Amino acid sequence: MIATVPTVKDVILAPGNGSFFYDDQAAIRAGVASDGFRYIGTPLTPGFTTIRMPSRSLGIGLVLSDGAIVWGDMMSVQYSGAGGRDSLFQIDAIEAFTRSVIIPRLLTVNVSRFVEACGHVLAYHRGKRLPLAIEYGVSQALLSAAAHVARTTLAEVICSEFCLPLPVRPVPIYAQSGDAREINVDKMILKSVDVLPHGLINSREKFGPSGERFREFVKWVAKRIKEIGEPGYHPILHFDVYGWIGLEIGMEAEKIADFVCRVADDVPGYRLHIECPADFGSTDTQLDAYADIVSLLDSRGSNARIVVDEHCNTLDDIRVFAEARAAHLIQIKMPDVGSIADTARGVLACKEEGIGAYVGGSCTETDLSARAAVNVAVATQADMILAKPGMGVDEGISIVGNEQNRLLSILTYRRSQSFIQSV
Repeated sequence: MIATVPTVKDVILAPGNGSFFYDDQAAIRAGVASDGFRYIGTPLTPGFTTIRMPSRSLGIGLVLSDGAIVWGDMMSVQYSGAGGRDSLFQIDAIEAFTRSVIIPRLLTVNVSRFVEACGHVLAYHRGKRLPLAIEYGVSQALLSAAAHVARTTLAEVICSEFCLPLPVRPVPIYAQSGDAREINVDKMILKSVDVLPHGLINSREKFGPSGERFREFVKWVAKRIKEIGEPGYHPILHFDVYGWIGLEIGMEAEKIADFVCRVADDVPGYRLHIECPADFGSTDTQLDAYADIVSLLDSRGSNARIVVDEHCNTLDDIRVFAEARAAHLIQIKMPDVGSIADTARGVLACKEEGIGAYVGGSCTETDLSARAAVNVAVATQADMILAKPGMGVDEGISIVGNEQNRLLSILTYRRSQSFIQSV
């Protein structure tokens, strides 16, 4: 008797919350004042009604014919509408689009074949790509459905679909501090996080005149690691400066490379990642300028590495930046990439070109999307993964770290059982 593959019998939606807030990057960069946790002033990015807004999510549940319900979460990133990204997540509009366009497609799909299902359900509508938040959440649900049918983990589905070996190594975890820098850096060090601290250097006040305040913070992090870290603990130092090297030092590649080299010299012996040293305004200009910065750093033998984020959003962008060697490390910001299948393709494209692949995302995500991200990162053996969601450090490290440990334990068990059966 041939087993029947479960189909999608129905679809349910569940409005929810993201784990942080949406922030108007343009207004913050312009120097608006803060009042406690709020920012005061007029928003500059379309869609924002205030400069800081609570993030939202929309869960999509696939009711399968065998009675199981599998889920994915749709949401956007903290700095929506900036750096070439989709506009702010509007839950009512996303729900309406999902009901009219996506649900009818889901009711006709074979959920046992993940990549094929994504191709069918996430196909263009009226000549346009779907909102990336929909791609992201729906692909999570389809991945869960395929894993349910196969009775495997999400990671094993990715490995099967992309002809990858079952992974054995954990992916280094990268934690982000938010504005509570000093306390959260201490937490990261005490928990021996692999990569830290992000730093949220997103304003002139935090970067300082000529970057001096930022340089002092970098040196303080290195000093703090030695003071309170476990013996032998030696993490990668990764700082996101939101374009402020370019804004404060100048937009010339040589000036930016000079500054990055000085920061690297401040913390000898550490691998230094600088994310978004400058924002050149478009994918094409970012591509050319970052390729120049990378070339300059490489020619000088610097220990610093450039990480691209803004204007490198989609799978096509990732491929172009990797081929041009316009970064040492590419952040694959999952809600901006869209389909989880494209995140897997993005990691593999980076590996093919010898470029680092960082499976990132946003503090605005959910526990569900974070766990799905772990499975993709481990399956493709990315170079690092963001501890998400939220800005509390502990929660993201717990969700991502525990999911990874559970996953690797399952895969170890699977291998042991296969060995026993083969003897």
